[in-house]
Amino acid sequence: MQSRNRIFDDLSQLMTNAMGVAQGARDEANNAFKGMMDRWLADRDLVTREEFEAVRGMAQKAREENEALKARIAVLEAKHAN
Repeated sequence: MQSRNRIFDDLSQLMTNAMGVAQGARDEANNAFKGMMDRWLADRDLVTREEFEAVRGMAQKAREENEALKARIAVLEAKHAN
């Protein structure tokens, strides 16, 4: 009976070790994939959300200034025509 318990103990230990190895391999694969994706995205020259929002705000301001200048030109042209 003692040898049977020993076999189960050894089998249990073997399974525990195998699970630890599998978990480590999974973590390593995840880290490798994340690193690969980070390099791929960096090579694409993408912008961050903050950079995009800043440029979008600048474009909106430029459009508003352009519309104001158009209105001002129209007023000046009307004065000049009279």
